[in-house]
Amino acid sequence: MDAFYPAVEVLDNPELRGKPVIVGGGRERGVVSSASYEARRFGVHSAQPIATAVRLCPNAAHIDITGLRGRMHRYREVSKQIFEIFMRFTPLVEPLSIDEAFLDVTGSERLLGDPVEIAKAVQATVQDEIGLTVSAGVAPSKFVAKIASDMDKPDGLTVVPFERVRSFLDPLPIDKMWGVGKVTREALARLNIHTFKDLRGFDSDFLQRKFGKNGVRMHWLSMGMDERDVVPGHETKSVGNERTFMQDIMEPGDAKKAILALSTQVGRRMRRKKMTGKTVSLKVKYHDFRQITRAKTLAKPTDDGLEIYKVACNLLQKTEVGKRPVRLLGISLSQLCFADAAEQLSLFNTDQSVQKRKELNMALDSITEKHGGQSIRPATLLINKENSG
Repeated sequence: MDAFYPAVEVLDNPELRGKPVIVGGGRERGVVSSASYEARRFGVHSAQPIATAVRLCPNAAHIDITGLRGRMHRYREVSKQIFEIFMRFTPLVEPLSIDEAFLDVTGSERLLGDPVEIAKAVQATVQDEIGLTVSAGVAPSKFVAKIASDMDKPDGLTVVPFERVRSFLDPLPIDKMWGVGKVTREALARLNIHTFKDLRGFDSDFLQRKFGKNGVRMHWLSMGMDERDVVPGHETKSVGNERTFMQDIMEPGDAKKAILALSTQVGRRMRRKKMTGKTVSLKVKYHDFRQITRAKTLAKPTDDGLEIYKVACNLLQKTEVGKRPVRLLGISLSQLCFADAAEQLSLFNTDQSVQKRKELNMALDSITEKHGGQSIRPATLLINKENSG
C-alpha cells in the first residue's frame, strides 16, 4: 500500500487530500510511523523524530496515534478489507505487515490472466472498492518482487521478467538488499562493493569467509536467486508493547513502574488471543537512540502479566538503566502457543497459587472488557503518574 496510514486519514478526511500528513507519536518524543508523499518531499520519513518532521514540514497535519487509540483499529479494519481483496485472486497470500503482502499467482493464470494482468486487476479493485492506491512488483521471486514494488511509488507497477532479473538488480545500491544494514554496508564498502553487480562479481566462498552464512545469502540475492515459497497465514511470532517517555528516565524504580504497566498490557493481550509464550524480552532504547534487547526463556509458557514483570525486572539488571538516560522501554513475549496446548502440558499441575492467579486474571479481564483498560490497574501505577507518551 502507498503511505498506508496517511492514506487512510485522507480517506476518512478528504480535506487532507493533497496536503502533507504525518502519522506517528507525540510531538515531543514520538517518531514518525508513516508520512504522505507530500510530506516526504520535505525530507520527512519513517522512524524520524516527530519534532524533526514537524520542523521540516511545519504545515503538515500531524495525526498523533498515541492519543487516538481508535485509529489503529481503523487501520486494521481497512487492512482486513484489502487482504480480502487479495484473497479473491489467490489463496496464497503471505502478509508482511498490516499494509504489505506477497501473492503467489502462478495457480491463477488460467482463470485470471498473466501475472501483470492480475496485478493491474488487484490495483484497480482496491482503488474502486476502497479508494486507496497499491504499488505492485511482478517478478519470479519474493525478493525481486519486493524491490520492484518500491521502485515506482505511488500507484506504480514494475515488472521484472526472469530474463531481466540481473540487469534490473545490477545497478541498485547494496543497501536495497535485505539484511544489509549500516555495519554490513560499511564492511562491503571497504571491499569496494557498492552495488549488486559489485557483490555478484565476488566469489561465494570469499564472501562466506568474510560474512559467514550471510555472505552466501547475499551472493545468492545479488543474482536474484530466492527460492522461498509464499507462505499463507503467517503466524504471529510475538506480542509486545512499548512506551516512549516524554522525558528520559534515570531511576530504576521509574523503569520498573513502566515495565509493570507494559507487562500487564502484554499479559492481557495474550489472554485475549488465548495464547501463551515462553520467551520474555526487554527492549531498552537509551537517550542517544542506542538500543539493546535482553531475553529469558521460561520453563513453562505464561500469559500472566505479573510473571512477565518479574522476569523483566531481572533482565533490567543486565542493562545500564540507572546509569544512562532511557527514552523507551518495551516488553514482548515470543515462542507462542495456544493456551489450550499449554493447559494440556500442565494438566496435572496442583499448584493452587497458579490457579488463583488464573482466576484473578479472568476477573480483571472481565472488568477491563466492560469498563476499559484504565478501569483497574496495579496500585503502584496510581502513584506518581508516569510521564509517558
